[in-house]
Amino acid sequence: TALKSGEVLLLENIRFNASETSKDDGERLALAKELAKLGDLYVGDGFGAVHRKHASVFELAQLLPHAAGKLIAAEVAVLEKLTQSPERPYGVVLGGAKVSDKIGVISNLLDKVNILAIGGGMLFTFLAAQGKEIGKSLFEAESVELVKQLLDRAEKLGVRVLLPSDIWVAPAFANDSPSLVSADQIPSNQMGLDIGPESARAFASAINECATVFWNGPMGVFEFPNFASGTKIVAQALSEVSGLSVVGGGDSAAAVRALGFSDSDFGYISTGGGASLEYLEGKELPGLIALR
Repeated sequence: TALKSGEVLLLENIRFNASETSKDDGERLALAKELAKLGDLYVGDGFGAVHRKHASVFELAQLLPHAAGKLIAAEVAVLEKLTQSPERPYGVVLGGAKVSDKIGVISNLLDKVNILAIGGGMLFTFLAAQGKEIGKSLFEAESVELVKQLLDRAEKLGVRVLLPSDIWVAPAFANDSPSLVSADQIPSNQMGLDIGPESARAFASAINECATVFWNGPMGVFEFPNFASGTKIVAQALSEVSGLSVVGGGDSAAAVRALGFSDSDFGYISTGGGASLEYLEGKELPGLIALR
C-alpha cells in the first residue's frame, strides 16, 4: 500500500542484503533497481559511507533524480576548506595505529600544510625510520621507506614535522606499569602506548599557533586511563583554536567524547572517518560522484 502524507517507510539495514556490498556491478545494480521502485527522489546524506561503492550509495542515486542532503553538503564544505583554501598557519595532527592508513593523506597534504604532528601507534614507524630504538612498540616495517621519503619531502617543502620527544611505555598492552622514557631510547622490553607530557605540550603549543587544524587519530591508547593524557591534552588544545578546528570521524570522534568533551567544543566533528581521510587523500568518492 502507498504511503500516506506524513508517513515514513524505514527499511531494514541494507547491508544485511549481500548485494548491497557485492563486488559484482550487476548484483548491485539489480538491488538498486528494486530499491528505486520505492521512491521518486533520492537524497544521499550518509557521509560516513560515501567512500563505499555500494548499491544504495552509488547505483541507486543514479537511477532517480538526486540531491545531496545537508550533512553531506556541510561535510564537503569543511573538507574543501582543508584542501583548497585553508587559513594559515595550517596544522594537521595524525595519530591512530597504522601509518599505512595515513600515508596517502600525508602525501596529499604535505604541500598544503605548515605543521604536521605525528602521534599514536603510527609514530613508532617514524621513529624507526629515523634509526631510533622502539622496543616492542607497534611497527610497520613495510612502510619505513615511504616514511623516509615523506620526511625528506617535508623537509624540502619547509613543513615543520613534530615527532614526540618522550613516550609513556609499559611492558604489555594493558593499563598497568606506565613509565616515561625518552623517544630516542625505548627499552627493548617495553612498548610505547602514549605520547609523553613534554610532547603533548609541544603539540598543544603548535596547535595554538594554527588558524586551521585537522586532527585524525588518537595520540595513545586512550581507552586505558594511564595512557589517555596525550589525546586529552591535544583535544583540549584543539578546542581552544580560534579558527577552524576539524576532528576527523571514527576513533578521534569517539576519543573526544569518551574524554568528556562535547561536540560544540570543536569547529566541526566529521561523521566519516574513512570517508574524510579518503577525501583528503584526493580520491574520488563513489557516493559523491553519484550525486553530481
